[in-house]
Amino acid sequence: MKKYFAEMIGTMVLVLMGCGSAIFFGCTEPAEVLAVAMAFGLSVVAMAYTIGGISGCHINPAITLGVWLSKRMPGKEAVGYIVFQVIGAIIGSAILYALTSTGGFADSTATGANSFDAAEMWQAFIAEVVFTFVFVLVVLGTTDSEKGAGNLAGLAIGLTLILVHIVCIPITGTSVNPARSIGPALFAGGQALSQLWLFIVAPFVGAILSAIVWKCLSCKCKCEK
Repeated sequence: MKKYFAEMIGTMVLVLMGCGSAIFFGCTEPAEVLAVAMAFGLSVVAMAYTIGGISGCHINPAITLGVWLSKRMPGKEAVGYIVFQVIGAIIGSAILYALTSTGGFADSTATGANSFDAAEMWQAFIAEVVFTFVFVLVVLGTTDSEKGAGNLAGLAIGLTLILVHIVCIPITGTSVNPARSIGPALFAGGQALSQLWLFIVAPFVGAILSAIVWKCLSCKCKCEK
């Protein structure tokens, strides 16, 4: 149970800090994009060194899927991780909703939800698949027990998330994390909720591809020849 609770807290922090920066700073100007990207990445770094020793700090269902497909955790535990990640994202979104609906914040409707123009669905789908693939591949590589980066894994993962956000924010706002999209979409409703399927399906597809590629890269067989 301790692992699940850690995943819930970690995902809550990710949504609170990452989506919070998007809400309060915006993400239209280059400086704003960088600020939001760093907020997401630094949240991962902070949580990696806080709960990494407890749960591995997935805080992302796509990562959990990739880890499970890599046979690093049992299926029952993976399901538990995903459930508590979504709960954490909802809690983080609820806190942001409370902050934006009280006090003097100008845009009380902002939620940090992901979205895309209807005519650009395939662009959004491809972006989420590709950038999730890159992100989860880095996670699988840096946390590998034999070929990984050891104590530097958390830093490498956080920096990769920053890079992913810098490129992908203009396209979808960047999800690469189904839980991160589910929480805000529940509070935003409307377009964010109707488009939520893409931000669940595409990251999972990217995670599956990353698990396949890492299996080939890390195998000790004919792949090395």
